[in-house]
Amino acid sequence: MKLAKPTLSFWQIFNMNVGFLGIQFSFGLQQTAVNPIFSFLGAHHDELPLLNLAGPVTGLIIQPIIGAISDKTWSPRWGRRKPFFLIGAIIGSLCLFAFPFSPTLWFAVGLLWILDVGNNMAMEPYRAFVGDKLPNKQLSFGYQMQSLFVGAGIVLANASIFIFQDWFGGAEEVVEATQSIPKWLYYSFFIGAILSVSTILWSVLKTPEIPPSDEEFEEIKKHNALPMSERIKTPFIEIVEAIKDMPKLMWKLAAVYLFQWYALFVYWQFIAPMFRESMGFNASEALSQAAKMNTTYNISTVVFAMALVPLALKFGGKKVYVFSLFFTGIAMLSIPYIQDPLLVILPMILFGIGWAAMMGIPYSMVSKVVTHERRGVYMGILNMMIVIPMGIQTLTFGPIVKNLLDDSAVNAIIFGGVFFIIAGVLALRIKQPISDDTDDDTTAFAAGGGH
Repeated sequence: MKLAKPTLSFWQIFNMNVGFLGIQFSFGLQQTAVNPIFSFLGAHHDELPLLNLAGPVTGLIIQPIIGAISDKTWSPRWGRRKPFFLIGAIIGSLCLFAFPFSPTLWFAVGLLWILDVGNNMAMEPYRAFVGDKLPNKQLSFGYQMQSLFVGAGIVLANASIFIFQDWFGGAEEVVEATQSIPKWLYYSFFIGAILSVSTILWSVLKTPEIPPSDEEFEEIKKHNALPMSERIKTPFIEIVEAIKDMPKLMWKLAAVYLFQWYALFVYWQFIAPMFRESMGFNASEALSQAAKMNTTYNISTVVFAMALVPLALKFGGKKVYVFSLFFTGIAMLSIPYIQDPLLVILPMILFGIGWAAMMGIPYSMVSKVVTHERRGVYMGILNMMIVIPMGIQTLTFGPIVKNLLDDSAVNAIIFGGVFFIIAGVLALRIKQPISDDTDDDTTAFAAGGGH
């Protein structure tokens, strides 16, 4: 019989999620700096979506497989999830150190593939790790704390870009002429490499995992006793079976995610080119402006992440999620028409509120409707719902922006805004999950915030 999970204090939940700071610093660099680096090394607008194929493909393959494997793993010394996100962090750290030294476009693209393998290996078991540790009444608080570190990591990544440009990039020549990566950008990647490992280690050392129940342990022993060929097939069989049994909430969320994540990938790829087009910046200025705007929306994420917990309590997580999608759509639709760089901060605040909800609320809803024994594989499948739209975007949006949107980054951002509005409409179809713990988030917020 499974024992009830203990209620954790604020600082226990805080320590558990610190590793997300390093993972999201790396992700922030991918959002803001990788596509400009591709441009510095000679990539054209219509090539950017395809050059970002690494994220969707590695996420589609790595996360559900690692999730299924970690479900069947237990080490008394290392635990169930921690070995995977520690190894992933080490891989990501090595790639971040090497990335700014890329001599050619295709070298940088190859490193991005390896970096995404590491980040995805770290990300999926980390999501399941939080669900493993927390009782239902604290899930919303735990995932919103994770959302806070998502915002904080990306804030630091983007802030480092424009700070280092200001300190070390003033005398640098326009990089389009030299097709080289500016030296001031190196330092952000070096910091990311250090944070990737150090923050994960903090969470690994500070947070013990809950041992499997007797029934789970018997299942793990049976799995480990299988021939190697059978053990290799098991994760794929688990994924297929889990998809067959997937809760209706996840199917409806998949429709929302199709438009939401397609639009987000458009934003990350085209925000810097949009500033070149709408405000007349050169490549370095556009990168710096994009970094500032991404910093703004992630500061907004940090500020609002915890505030969304009582809002979800009062109005329901679904309503907060729906409004967040509409806010993000309004933000993207308005950005191209603003000529003053300072005024772009206003829609970026709305974007940050949306990002805070997107990074917390869906994970909380899904964690409440899936079984503990399949949490890892379902978190991997949830990520499949993220990366499939990204994969579709990388394959389709190059021709769309070239042939239908006049090769315009401004039109690309507007296109993304429309997709966010559609995502908000589809989110209205989601039914709010009812926790088996009637105190759910009221107790979670009190326990989380009161220590």
